[in-house]
Amino acid sequence: MSTDGGSAAGANPRAPALSVDRLTKRFAERTAFEDVSFEVAHGEVFGFLGPNGAGKTTTVRTLGTLITSTSGAATIAGIPLSAENGVEIRQHISIMPEAPGLYSRLSVTENLEFFAGLYGIRSVQARIGDALAAVNLSDRAADLCGSLSKGLRQRVGLARAMLSDPEIMFLDEPTSGLDPVAAREVHDLINGLRQKGVTIFLTTHRLDEAQRLCDRVAILNTTLRTVAGPGICASNSSTRRWLSRRLRRSVILTGSSTALPPSRAGSPASQAPMCSPSPIRGLQRPR
Repeated sequence: MSTDGGSAAGANPRAPALSVDRLTKRFAERTAFEDVSFEVAHGEVFGFLGPNGAGKTTTVRTLGTLITSTSGAATIAGIPLSAENGVEIRQHISIMPEAPGLYSRLSVTENLEFFAGLYGIRSVQARIGDALAAVNLSDRAADLCGSLSKGLRQRVGLARAMLSDPEIMFLDEPTSGLDPVAAREVHDLINGLRQKGVTIFLTTHRLDEAQRLCDRVAILNTTLRTVAGPGICASNSSTRRWLSRRLRRSVILTGSSTALPPSRAGSPASQAPMCSPSPIRGLQRPR
């Protein structure tokens, strides 16, 4: 992030946007996630798929410098993850939590002005205008956030996350609780960010969402089961059965899998290394 709204330029473009090596987080006797390793390429939409309570949000909070890990290592935008580097890392990332945390008695513009001030952004009105235009909310700029539907509040949350022009965006279940139309609008916004080259770390417990949006997915349930193309759910019966057992309370799995989008030629994920701690290896998006 740059305070005048310019693109971040601190990372080596040949290095992964995210690199995680045997990362673990424990709270006393409870393990949130353990021995997690993966890499995410620049410009990739990387899905973190798992049931509620699997450790997805805690992983986001750890990589986003909000809490410290128990062990392991990571680099974010080329910067080693540590308490000392927290401020520098936060200049390159943004986080959109499941609940966007907006002030209901402030207007959309007033909310964004407040958060832009926290980011130290100059040219505030121009950045707010660009962010609202990107999420198709320019005509709702003066509305109180408390008067908006949940779908519109999620779009305001995305606009807030875009204010700092981040290199990497962490989106924590951005379509949770949304109806299909509102969820589709959020999907379109995520695809727009992909086209701009933003690296997106997307947590979800929705199998169809991971298939529709992600270049690769990591399947997490405290420990990492596999990292592969999202077609694993349709092409590998043992993995599908495993997901069915773990996600049956979160996702309705139909008899026929959701159609996958066509592969993107030159996608950064095609150069990203595979990391498969489980016996399931080498599973790629069908071409």
